[in-house]
Amino acid sequence: MIEILDAGPQTTVQDLGRCGQLRSGIPPSGAMDRFAFVVANRLAGNGDTAAALECTLLGPRFAVATTCAIAVTGAAMPIAVNGVEAPAWTTLVLHPGDVVKLGSARAGLRAYVAFGGGLDVPLALGSRATYLRGGLGGLHGRSLKKGDRLNIVRCCVPARRRVRRDALPSYPSEVSLRAILGPQHDRFTAAGIAAFCSGAYELLPQSDRMGVRLRGERIEHARGHDIVSDGIALGSVQVPGDGQPIVLMADRQSTGGYTKLATVCSFDIGRLGQLRPGQRVRFSPVSIDEAHRLLRASDEALTRLTLEEIA
Repeated sequence: MIEILDAGPQTTVQDLGRCGQLRSGIPPSGAMDRFAFVVANRLAGNGDTAAALECTLLGPRFAVATTCAIAVTGAAMPIAVNGVEAPAWTTLVLHPGDVVKLGSARAGLRAYVAFGGGLDVPLALGSRATYLRGGLGGLHGRSLKKGDRLNIVRCCVPARRRVRRDALPSYPSEVSLRAILGPQHDRFTAAGIAAFCSGAYELLPQSDRMGVRLRGERIEHARGHDIVSDGIALGSVQVPGDGQPIVLMADRQSTGGYTKLATVCSFDIGRLGQLRPGQRVRFSPVSIDEAHRLLRASDEALTRLTLEEIA
């Protein structure tokens, strides 16, 4: 069991998401940075789908009641165990009474804390992911707070491992996101599409797990910004009447009536999920065939990721 001593501004229980419920208006939720989440679970000796903590900007402080393994990945939050600095992207073995503290992120936005065996919270529609707006999943459908206690599935402590330095992701202040134009790119002028493809867009403070709001050169519509509502995919780039794009994320709505100029490729969503307000994105259009090739390469790279044993 773990006890939350300080929760941080938004620490939630997440897994890889709630599949098959969008038709009922319930988004998948789940980790915003899939790569960091999966690697944390592997370092802790878990399967990829085990429930873990997602921490935003500032991590929690918590105590453990049993011997267990943990791993912290994602945003560069300083880690201390009983006041002593500890490494990220590494298997850490804790003992009863140990206290772990994650500090403010020095780079990136979201960090992940996986526990050997996974967090044992009830399944909600087949997933343990927290959907904050709907009050569903996780611990009572909300962010964690001081005094919360969560059980850990009992398991053996795994061998200690770490991610090689050359395999660690970076979290720059500007990223280029690959995107496929459509499904309503015919509703924009050539100048509007050119602005989207060449401009830099700043992340706004109103961004959250539902959508990333951006500000930059206006994207001009050819014939109105409203459509008959249709489905929203992960990474859909909606452009309302003000011409400023919104990229829909893990907690997105299931349908929407704004024109969608493009869809950010799934393998780049995690990089977007690590940006903070004031940082910038650029969009790089790719074909569907190229997106499929890049997705296969991304999946293969994660499959081939080798974790080093620590003596």
